[in-house]
Amino acid sequence: MRRAVKSALADTPVVAVLGPRQVGKSTLVRQLAPERPFFDLDVAEFGQTAASDPAGFVDGLPSVVTLDEVQRVPELMRAIKVSVDRDRRPGRYLLTGSANLPLLPQLSDSLAGRMEVIQLHPLSEAEKERADGAFLEAFLEGRIKPDIRPSDSSVTGDLARRLLQGGFPEANTRTPARARVWHRQYLQAVMERDVRDVSNVRDVGELGRMLELLAGQTASLLNVSTLSRSLGIARATVDHHLEVLKRLYLIRILPAWHRSASKRLVKAPKIHLFDSGLTASLVDLHETDWNRRRETFGRLLESMVLQQLVAQAGWTDPTLRFWHYRDKDQLEVDCVITRGSRVWGVEVKASQTVGANDAKGLRRLAEQAGADFAGGIVLYSGTSVLPLCEGDFLAVPLSRLWTL
Repeated sequence: MRRAVKSALADTPVVAVLGPRQVGKSTLVRQLAPERPFFDLDVAEFGQTAASDPAGFVDGLPSVVTLDEVQRVPELMRAIKVSVDRDRRPGRYLLTGSANLPLLPQLSDSLAGRMEVIQLHPLSEAEKERADGAFLEAFLEGRIKPDIRPSDSSVTGDLARRLLQGGFPEANTRTPARARVWHRQYLQAVMERDVRDVSNVRDVGELGRMLELLAGQTASLLNVSTLSRSLGIARATVDHHLEVLKRLYLIRILPAWHRSASKRLVKAPKIHLFDSGLTASLVDLHETDWNRRRETFGRLLESMVLQQLVAQAGWTDPTLRFWHYRDKDQLEVDCVITRGSRVWGVEVKASQTVGANDAKGLRRLAEQAGADFAGGIVLYSGTSVLPLCEGDFLAVPLSRLWTL
């Protein structure tokens, strides 16, 4: 991530490091460029001045500067555009934001062609282990091979702990009970402080209830009509609230893959919450629930794996795209990865054993992709890399996500 920011600063006038609140954006940019003047727009002195006179504020800034939490003052973006058009030197503005700026209507066009966006995710499991995070690269390059190892009964407990912990640095310093308290207070702060920065929401409590409902449905097909009925609100309001949650990095909408690009537009997407720890706190999930609430853990695991792969794509190949697959026969693949026309499939299982039937969706995806299919794996909670379906696919331990 540091390399990506430095590369962007070397040739782009405006670089924006965006991601959820409390993932370490401010710390990253301060450490990366300690010599740059730093202005936190969360501080009333700077935020109010910038909002009342955006052009004057920008004109008074040093020629090279870091601005923290720019979503607080969206009016600044047009003033920055004017400044950059006068002086196109690279690296002039380093911005951070806790909202997805390209999704904000008032900001999406202001800096087109002038700004590079770098997404900072919650800590991946590989980062927590201080590992290279080379799983995705190894998978795409076909470097994962069969590898038989003894079984380990501690794997399930370790996996459950990782799911409940999530990727926010602060939550990772606490006990599970204290992490749940932190997650709840984090969400309360986001609802009270950040929601109105990204949209006009009349009832923030309604938005919070919708997020709780979605937490119980993570990794499920998104059905807007059902959400509308369950919450007793208009379908248009549901669509609006979904957009707000996306802008705040609380949910991810995973589109459906189809061989025909036109059919992808009409197939139902999946909903995923961004962080497994937040999700577990919202649905009140505990380590001891592993057997009693296995289906919930399974959906949480699918969302967590997707997040790990998306995060690793950030330093492996940011052009990768992510989808899910589901056909009329209800055959599914949890995560489809594409690079151009090439297609890879990843299925996720919480069990410690896996068989040929667990690869049915991958087999169908391979048929649909034809010569473009580049590989498929089933991630499971075992310890050995095993061939499936006469070696066409592999069963791979989930732990490889953070040990490779």
